Amino acid sequence: MVTVSIINVTSYTGLELLRALSQHPQFVVTSVTGRSAAGERIDSIFPQLCATTLAMGQTTPAIDPSLILTEEPAQTDLAFVCLPHAAAAEMAAHLLERGTKVVDLSADFRLHDVATYEQWYKHTHPVPALLESAVYGLCELHRERIRTASLIANPGCHATTSILALAPALAAGIIGPDVIIDSKTGISGAGRSLTLSSHYAEANEDTSAYSVSGHRHLPEITQELEEAALAGGHPIEGGLRLTFLPHLLPMTRGILATCYANLQPGQRLPDADNVRNIYKEYYADEPFVHVVDTPPHTKWSYGSNHCFIHPFIDTRTQRLVVLSCLDNLVKGAAGQAVQNANLLYGFSETAGLSSLGVNP
Repeated sequence: MVTVSIINVTSYTGLELLRALSQHPQFVVTSVTGRSAAGERIDSIFPQLCATTLAMGQTTPAIDPSLILTEEPAQTDLAFVCLPHAAAAEMAAHLLERGTKVVDLSADFRLHDVATYEQWYKHTHPVPALLESAVYGLCELHRERIRTASLIANPGCHATTSILALAPALAAGIIGPDVIIDSKTGISGAGRSLTLSSHYAEANEDTSAYSVSGHRHLPEITQELEEAALAGGHPIEGGLRLTFLPHLLPMTRGILATCYANLQPGQRLPDADNVRNIYKEYYADEPFVHVVDTPPHTKWSYGSNHCFIHPFIDTRTQRLVVLSCLDNLVKGAAGQAVQNANLLYGFSETAGLSSLGVNP
């Protein structure tokens, strides 16, 4: 068994980690932290944990409902860090020093370039030396590097949706550098802390754009898509010209990204069947990415680690359009973190993540 700690378990991602790990046959949660609730039992905060049962192959539950929250984590083999950026980097450095493997769910280690990080996050990186060894935790792109890492940078939710949508096309060299991503998300992406925009009366029956001057996931998306193009043998001269605009919808979970890109001029243009085949071949062996023949709904992925992608050609404008959806708290956060941890320890990539989406 692998012992696990969850840092800041009272967050939405912390709860989702508990839900996934409660079904995991190899990970056992032995330490949970949450400074505002230190000293309380975990089932007093999340009463649903009283229903924790044994996973296949276990003799004791993966999560003890009587586990007490502490301010500092105990020694474990693996830690999931769910702290805000900056605080997460400091905690990750501390955990790595004592030999703990880390999956960090903040943005602190996603960007390779420290100057880019400091430009977008508006503060000095606490431990820039770790950026070199951190691996971007999108399993579909970096599986082999993840297996041997000690520090995994779990991707952002918008970034995961968008990168999975566009990586096959850029790797195949069928689109040009001008890309537009219109991404729509549920309110849980803002976290549990109360803000005006997450009030029911403010968000209900309303749709709005946010971060219109630049969302922090934009450099992350750009970085990974340019790497995907390079890996496919089609480097983008001058880099991507990416427009990314997120919108808030009155729903709890889910992201739907609609991505637009001009087909690459000067070559035979692919038709709809060619494009679907490119995508299906790219994701042929992926357990959690599904290329579908109809436009996906966010409810298809609700509560699951699955991502659904529908690419098609707008023949009138000769543009590629790709629809991509997933659950922002699962494949966009905690589920992906468990998927990364499974790779770290050589377990089945789907362990603890077998749930289908809940619909309706």
